[in-house]
Amino acid sequence: MIKFHPTDELLTQYVDGQLPASLAAAIAIHTEMCPHCSKAIAAKTQTQAADIFSCGENQLNEDHFDISFDSLDMLDNITSDDSLVEPSDAAQLSIEVKNQQFKLPRALNSMEINKFSGIGKISRAKVELGEGQVHTHLLYMAPNGEVPQHTHKGFELTLLLDGTFKDDMGEYTPGDFILLDGEHQHSPMSEQGCLCLTVVSDALHFTQGISKLLNPLGKLIY
Repeated sequence: MIKFHPTDELLTQYVDGQLPASLAAAIAIHTEMCPHCSKAIAAKTQTQAADIFSCGENQLNEDHFDISFDSLDMLDNITSDDSLVEPSDAAQLSIEVKNQQFKLPRALNSMEINKFSGIGKISRAKVELGEGQVHTHLLYMAPNGEVPQHTHKGFELTLLLDGTFKDDMGEYTPGDFILLDGEHQHSPMSEQGCLCLTVVSDALHFTQGISKLLNPLGKLIY
């Protein structure tokens, strides 16, 4: 059962189109896995549409849109094209990481995903979204894998796609949306292995043991 969800503010920003691609993708994936947030987004979308179209027709055309008849014809052609595939009907992609097969959420279908690389039980593949300092990865943690204890210089979003993991704050199951910042310190560990989508805006800061030696290289490896 999914226990951790995006905040209502994030869902509203998602519907309004105000989020960067990485966070929007994460919420789209979470929504694919979470009926509760799917219904919340549908309701917010319906409310937004009702607010827009409650304006008078003249006011709507003048204040909100500048759409030519050619543009309206193009939109009509697109929406009536039966050859277009709904996202819910699109085939799911699969990936293999260290002899483990995983089906990816449909929201990742159109994104460029690099090859996995890593050391020991942690492997990552960068998702190319072109967001500069905000980095998005698929992260695989092999059975009994662990990320050394760390805190965050920026924010860190972890969306669990498959398997389970736990840290100082609890145990997580597929669909959980965990957003942390510099006020949090944890050491994620997975007994059975897991696959996550991660989004970070800055380097992790390791806080315990020999892993602290990596901090000077943090900008190069996050």
